Amino acid sequence: MNWSTMGSVRPFPVFQPEKDVSDLQAAFEQKDVRTVVRILMSRSNNQRQILAQTYRTVTQQDLRVRLETVLDGGVKVLILGLMMTPNDFEAQRLRQAMEGLGTDEETLLEIMCLRSAEQLSDIAAVYAKEYQRDLEKDLTSETSGDLRELLLALLKKMHVSGNVDQDVRVLCEELNNSKADVKPWLQILTMRDPDHLRNVLIHLEAERGQPVTAELEKHFGGLLNRDIRLGLQVLVSSIEDPHLYLAQRIQPMKESVVQGVIVSHSEEDLLAVRVAFKKKTGRSLYSTIQDTFEGDIQQILLALCRSED
Repeated sequence: MNWSTMGSVRPFPVFQPEKDVSDLQAAFEQKDVRTVVRILMSRSNNQRQILAQTYRTVTQQDLRVRLETVLDGGVKVLILGLMMTPNDFEAQRLRQAMEGLGTDEETLLEIMCLRSAEQLSDIAAVYAKEYQRDLEKDLTSETSGDLRELLLALLKKMHVSGNVDQDVRVLCEELNNSKADVKPWLQILTMRDPDHLRNVLIHLEAERGQPVTAELEKHFGGLLNRDIRLGLQVLVSSIEDPHLYLAQRIQPMKESVVQGVIVSHSEEDLLAVRVAFKKKTGRSLYSTIQDTFEGDIQQILLALCRSED
């Protein structure tokens, strides 16, 4: 990443990986967690990858394995996440969302809706390599019904040219039907480029007189439609304003969600998420983190957030 991005984490200007390795070794010996965290937090992801390679060359050890022995609890989870490449981290989040009892549909939707077709292809490749599992098969087995169809369509999303007025007409006709049908939504919302879709949703909202998410709430009402209603609302929100969607996603300040979003977007567009968060809540993300979290977790999240708005 570089200074022209909307990321909050920037490369360390005088990066010296050999010196960092020496400092980390000394910190490990003294069990100085604060110094370990300080060094890693002030480096960009690319610099952390270089640091990990240098550490292996100098010490013949794996830096990530060493970190596991020194850190514990939430700090270990957070730092090990930061040591991953972006695609590795998203693959891990997808795996964690599907393993164990229950499925975290909202995390699946967040990643699948926000990432491009090319990014999802790369993430799926990492997923296969790291976990010896097929992402499409796991999505198929861990979800069901219309939500499964939505997630599979997102995994294979493509850009097919379309006409805004015609797409609006198709969706209006579907909303006028007494029985909800997800197929037109999937065919349009997962097969057009983002700019086209934003125009479609703007015109659809003008035609219907209320937000599209509200239309979906009413049209796909009832317990049986809960999952696909959530899925379509997340997809629409992520198309209309991805930064506002992420701000709303972290607003309840659930630790795992906040960590996932902030690590994932710290070098991409977290500055824009910060702006959307303050506009939505009236408070800065930085202050909200200060009031919600404590200790090293708080300090790491604040460093990633970077500054007050």
